[in-house]
Amino acid sequence: MSIVIRDVREHELDSVLALNNAAGPTILPFDQNRLRHFFDSAEYFRVAERDGTLTGFMIGVGNHADHDSSNFRWFGERYPDFFYIDRIVVASRRRGGGVGRAFYADAQSYAELRYPRLACEVFIDTASDPALPDPALLFHGSFGFREVGQQMMPETGLRAAMLMKDLCSYPWVRETYGADLPDVPWLTASRVDATPQRATGTAA
Repeated sequence: MSIVIRDVREHELDSVLALNNAAGPTILPFDQNRLRHFFDSAEYFRVAERDGTLTGFMIGVGNHADHDSSNFRWFGERYPDFFYIDRIVVASRRRGGGVGRAFYADAQSYAELRYPRLACEVFIDTASDPALPDPALLFHGSFGFREVGQQMMPETGLRAAMLMKDLCSYPWVRETYGADLPDVPWLTASRVDATPQRATGTAA
């Protein structure tokens, strides 16, 4: 069965909130106000649909975003231009079925035309068996992410591995097209227009 990745719709926010808050200790909970803030301002807020059922969501913002996450600030203090994946949630019954990889492929397709790198974090004190490899770190490593540091989140006391992936297509796109990407449907920023900020970003 195919996986459809598309922009979130307003009437789906309650389902997104329920998915988020049922995800367990690897995902920070949020309330309706914070979810609404993401809906109104996040550059990338997409859901996965499989067999007509909502099975997950991903939220991402550019480095220019008004975002209060300490992990986001950590990256901002060290890197001038990046696309930050705030969270990805997949329904427990659909984990291991390719939804996560479909999200990351979609997010990379969006980001690599606009940013030189992807950034995210993985909590590393939540594994049920610390002696075993962390599945989240293994997943991200298999997708090309590398650890660039760690931090203890002051708002939660959780320790996070800070991960980053260079997007090799970005230099060619920027050199060839500058800030003027072709006007074709698959390149359209369908939610929040962050073109001015993206146009001024430079790869470090």
